[in-house]
Amino acid sequence: MAGETTYLELSQDGGGAHKFYEVTVAGTSVTVRYGRIGAPGQTQTSSFPSTEKARAAAAKKVGEKVRKGYAPAVAGQRAARPVTHRQVSSAPSTARAVAPVLWRFDTGSSAFGIHVDEDRCWVGNQAGHVHTLGHDGEVLARYQLPAGVKCLVADDFWIYAGCDDGTVYDLSSKLPFAAYEISSDVDIFWLDIREGVLDVADRNGRLTVIDHEDEHQWSRNSSGDHAWMVRRDERAVYHGHSRGVTAYAQDGSGELWHTPTSGSVLFGWQEDHAVYAGTNRRVVQRLSKATGDVEATYPCDTVVYSCATSPGGRYVFAGDSASSVYCFAADGTRLWKLGTGGGSALSMQYLNEKLYIVTTDGALVCVDAGDSAVAAAQAGSVPVPMDIKSAAAVPTYTPSRTLATVTAAPAAPATGIVVECVQEAGRLRVHVVSEGYDPGWNVQFPRHIREAGARYVIDALAPAAGGFYRVRGEIRRLV
Repeated sequence: MAGETTYLELSQDGGGAHKFYEVTVAGTSVTVRYGRIGAPGQTQTSSFPSTEKARAAAAKKVGEKVRKGYAPAVAGQRAARPVTHRQVSSAPSTARAVAPVLWRFDTGSSAFGIHVDEDRCWVGNQAGHVHTLGHDGEVLARYQLPAGVKCLVADDFWIYAGCDDGTVYDLSSKLPFAAYEISSDVDIFWLDIREGVLDVADRNGRLTVIDHEDEHQWSRNSSGDHAWMVRRDERAVYHGHSRGVTAYAQDGSGELWHTPTSGSVLFGWQEDHAVYAGTNRRVVQRLSKATGDVEATYPCDTVVYSCATSPGGRYVFAGDSASSVYCFAADGTRLWKLGTGGGSALSMQYLNEKLYIVTTDGALVCVDAGDSAVAAAQAGSVPVPMDIKSAAAVPTYTPSRTLATVTAAPAAPATGIVVECVQEAGRLRVHVVSEGYDPGWNVQFPRHIREAGARYVIDALAPAAGGFYRVRGEIRRLV
C-alpha cells in the first residue's frame, strides 16, 4: 500500500541548523529518514503490532520535531550547504631515495582516516569506504558509510568514523550505527574521543565537546579558523587552528594556555607530556602540555600535512606536500627523508617499527621504518611492495536501515540484554532492565530511535571507563 509521508525541515540563517526529517507510514511500518538538507540522509524502519500503533508512533515523532522548530516543507526546494573538503596538492618527492614500502592498498579515493592497533589497520576515504586490513596487508572487511570519512578515532575497543554528513559512526560491531550526530552547523574537520566524550574541531575554528549520550557539553571559539587538530587527555583538550594551539581544561572551565605556532596547524599528534603540531610553514613543533612552551622544532622542506611519533617521542615522523616522509630525533635532528613512491601522506601512525600512511592518491601504505630497512633504502635497495587487492568475498557492512523487531512472552524472555527508554528530567535516557547490570548507568544508544517507554534487545553491552554501557552487536526493538 502507498505510504503516508510527512516531510519537515529546520533551516536557520547564519550557518545554523540545516536539516530535514521525514516520516513515512506504510501499514504497520514507520520509516524515518533524516540528515542534512540536500543529502540522502540516514533511514530507519520500525515495525509495530498494528496500523494504529504505527500511525500513533509516527504522529509522536512528527510532534516532537515540530516542537523543536521543524516546519512542513517541500523536499528539494532548499539547496544543500557545501561540505568542506581539504584542498591539497601533491608534488613529486625531491628525496634521493624511496621509502622501503612493504605493501600498498588502493582504496579508490583520497583518504584521511587511519587507525592502527595491535590487531589490524583501518583506513577511511572520501567515498565513505572504510577497510580493515591485517598487518600483512590482507583485507579483512569493508564498511560502506553514507558520506565521506574525515577521520577515524579509537576509544579503547571502540572505533568511530567521523563523516561529511555530520554523523559519527560506531564501527565496533558488524552493523555500524550512528553513535553521535553533530549539529548541522558544524563542518567536521577532526575528532578525538576519550571515555565516550567526543571532541570536534571544525572549519570555523570552533571546538565542540559532546558526551556519550550525544548531548552538547561545552564549546569554544578559537582565535583562528580551519581547526585540523584536536587531541584530548585526562587533563585537557588541545585544539590546533590557523592561529596556533590552545589548551582548554577538559571540563570546559577555561583556557589553560595558547601558543602561536609557526604557521597554521594542519595536523596534530600527542604523547604523554607533549603535543605535536604540523604546519603550513614547513615545520612540526613540539609543545609542552603543561605550559604550552615550544620545546623543539622539526623543519621539513615543504608544507607539513601529517605527523606522528614513536612511543615516548623518541622519533618524530612527518609527511609533506611533496610526497616525502621524514624522521627526526627527539631533539630536532633530521635522520632521514624518503619518497613515498606515491602521493603525499595526509595522515600517519607508527607501530612496531612500521610507519602507516594514507595518501592523496587514496592508498594505505605500510613502510618499514626499522633502522636496517631505512639504511638499505638510502643505499638504493628497497623491497618490491606488494600490491594488495580486495577479494570479492570480503564482507561489506553498512549502517542498518531497518530496526529489526523481536517478540518475547513474559515466560520466555528475549535472547540478549533488554534496555528501556525512559524520561528523566525532560530527557530520554536508556537504562538496562536485564539483571546483572547497574540500572543507574546510561547506555550509549542511537538518539534517533529512542522512544519513551520502548524496550530494545541488544546482543551485548560492555562497561566503559566513564561509567556507562556501550553497545556490542545488533539492536532490535522488543514488541
